[in-house]
Amino acid sequence: MRLEAIRINLSDIEGVGIQYMTHIQNIGWEATWKNNNELSGTQGQSLRLEAIRIQLTGPNASNYDVYYRTHVQNIGWTDWAYNGNPCGSAGYSYRLEAIQIQILPAGSAAPGSTVTHFHQEPGQTQPS
Repeated sequence: MRLEAIRINLSDIEGVGIQYMTHIQNIGWEATWKNNNELSGTQGQSLRLEAIRIQLTGPNASNYDVYYRTHVQNIGWTDWAYNGNPCGSAGYSYRLEAIQIQILPAGSAAPGSTVTHFHQEPGQTQPS
């Protein structure tokens, strides 16, 4: 199963919001960040999500780090990305099949390896 869109809602940490953007089949990276519970991706277009970036916002955001990893078609689970770095793949036409997210106090140890969280075919544009 592919993911076509995602909404992420963060409501239980005082003074912290969440932003995210996705890399979409045939479109590439979205032009703008989506905020708390906004739709990122497409609906009814059968376009797969291929990668995601997630970051925290708000006056207390610096007290936390957001870690996330994705399960990618033909790759499996990636390592953990964090604080706005891309996670998934670009240029290979692989779909995201699952996403796991953890929010930890700033400076905490990562939940696992952070080495290989993004697989990008040479020549693909990095997100800005």
